[in-house]
Amino acid sequence: MSYADPQTVTISAVTTPLPRTSTKADGNDYSSADGLIKLSASHAYGRRIRRVLRLDHSKISADPFLPATNVKVSMSNYMVFDVPVVGYTAAEALAVYTGFKTQFSASSDLLISKLLAGES
Repeated sequence: MSYADPQTVTISAVTTPLPRTSTKADGNDYSSADGLIKLSASHAYGRRIRRVLRLDHSKISADPFLPATNVKVSMSNYMVFDVPVVGYTAAEALAVYTGFKTQFSASSDLLISKLLAGES
């Protein structure tokens, strides 16, 4: 089963549509028209099950060494669910995620702001 097509992402108050651009056996990719934003969902099955939701973002920025030159820079942000084949239901994994999400989004994302600043 696939996500709705298109997906959308809002970054700095700008909402970008992400139509499906790739369909694979164990996942799909959704990309912006300019190719600078990509959302991918994938699943890997083995001794454990890994489910990944990933957002890749690129932009054009001034080269710090050659300010007159622009370069493409990128970053990624992703979430991985690494669960055993048996032992956790989807509802139990969701409950763990909900606790995690509550922790990192509390106080206006303070935990993530500190993480991005190098704190631990």
